[in-house]
Amino acid sequence: MPAPHPDTPPIEPDFEPVQPNGYPEVIETSGDFEPAQPPHPPPHELDNNPRYRVLHGFSSRFLPDDRDIAIYFPEAYRTQPRRRFPVFYLNDGQNLFDGRTSYCTNRTWRAHTTADELTRAGLIEPLILVGIANTGVRRMAEYTPTRDFRRGGGEGSLYAKLLVKDLKPLIDRRFRTLADCHNTALGGSSLGGLITLAIGLEHPSVFGKLAVMSPSVWWDNRSLLMLVNEANPKPDLRIWLDMGTAEGLRHLRDADLLHRRLVQRGWRDSVDLRYLRVPGAVHDEDAWAARFGDVLRFLFPPPAQPYAFISRPRATSIPQNDHEDSIANHAEIRDT
Repeated sequence: MPAPHPDTPPIEPDFEPVQPNGYPEVIETSGDFEPAQPPHPPPHELDNNPRYRVLHGFSSRFLPDDRDIAIYFPEAYRTQPRRRFPVFYLNDGQNLFDGRTSYCTNRTWRAHTTADELTRAGLIEPLILVGIANTGVRRMAEYTPTRDFRRGGGEGSLYAKLLVKDLKPLIDRRFRTLADCHNTALGGSSLGGLITLAIGLEHPSVFGKLAVMSPSVWWDNRSLLMLVNEANPKPDLRIWLDMGTAEGLRHLRDADLLHRRLVQRGWRDSVDLRYLRVPGAVHDEDAWAARFGDVLRFLFPPPAQPYAFISRPRATSIPQNDHEDSIANHAEIRDT
């Protein structure tokens, strides 16, 4: 039986843990990305993948700790140099692609392989995946939208500013993105799912699609439900919500409650809301990996309209050192 996830609270008898018509100027990378290099042995298939890059030491004006940003590009990014792509930002980025950086060694969401398989099959549109690594000891503080009187936290609004004011503008400047909210998603699991919904409710003009997986609804006496109630008028959000039936009865009931609350506020099942109770699924990376494909199919179905293109590609080389780097906040894209 898998060990309990760190976000799962102890069971206590009397406590229920609860540019409208345009896009920003493109500062393009070169046609061929430099392959990421392994930080340590053993080698990994991503080490020689030219579509995988890591932004090391990304710093923000709003939070003190630097963090790594992992970026995975679709095959079409290289073969269609005038095309723009939607972007899926994902919390706990070290758990998405590379098992050497994962919280549970060698257990990841396998996000890149799933995205590639579904794109090749024509089941989703090509998209850019951006993984934002958590900062370890401060993860709980950054991934919680309100302060709990027992556990603290409540720095979620600052994390939202990191995403909205620092990271997303950087990604949109450097790469060929579709920058509007209808082509920008945010997702995460556990506390990462909690903060995803909270940020989406606060910034629906930035993130129009949300993946709320195994959310920690229990946080701060279910304060998330209050945030749903207070979002007025109802934000135009497309929401994926799920919970495994083996994650604990209280968590399953909390997810059911959240689903009912969303429906009461006007979200419609199978239209702009999908709620999945996953039989036998536990609270870990393997479980989230197993349904990540369903998440992608719901949030990024094949486009019904022509692709968006830029009039003329503009390219610069990927910076290799501090002198060549023009990125704000002194972040660099380097070999991993």
